[in-house]
Amino acid sequence: MSIQLAIFDMAGTTVRDDDAVNICLRDALAAEVSVTRDEINSVMGLPKPIAIRLVLEKKLTGGKPADSALVGALHADFLRRMLKHYQDAPGIEPMPHAVDTFLQLKRAGVRIALDTGFSRPIVNAILERLGWNGTALLDATVASDEVAQGRPHADLAFKAMELTGVRDSGRVAKVGDTPSDLQEGTAAGCRWVIGVTNGTHTREQLAGSPHTHLISSLAELPAIVLA
Repeated sequence: MSIQLAIFDMAGTTVRDDDAVNICLRDALAAEVSVTRDEINSVMGLPKPIAIRLVLEKKLTGGKPADSALVGALHADFLRRMLKHYQDAPGIEPMPHAVDTFLQLKRAGVRIALDTGFSRPIVNAILERLGWNGTALLDATVASDEVAQGRPHADLAFKAMELTGVRDSGRVAKVGDTPSDLQEGTAAGCRWVIGVTNGTHTREQLAGSPHTHLISSLAELPAIVLA
């Protein structure tokens, strides 16, 4: 059965990250709690308000529900930091082989979507900075604040399928660099659930999550899904 749609994560998968998401989230949380890189990595890929809440409940409230107003304030701080990063920082560019991979898939008739744990304002800032807005390169983008449930649930993938007119998840590939990406693809029943190991998580860190393939670079992807 041939592939119709490939759904890619953004930061760390198709967009160079340089650990910026982790750093910005740690910096936003620093007003309330000290958090390590590994602790942030454990919630990477989730909708950011949920990631913030989980960290607070682990580090600050002893498992009790975090205050929603505090979560909202910290998320707003994170959003400001991320927007500034994607608008002003040097080195905002596609990950190696991302654009070539998109083009190879498009030539084969595959639709391309991006989905993410970011909210729409950050998505738009990234697309604008990369010059991907309004181009034929992408068929759809989905932000975490546009679905009822973000990762690890299937909603992002299902929304991407809806936007691109693809009905059969057996003809969809989900590609990402975090465990929550792989969990999303599995929850959606995607035929290909592919972890990329040159982003936020190593091969060893992704190996324990459900997947069909682990690859070290997007350059390996077309041979897998177009076979």
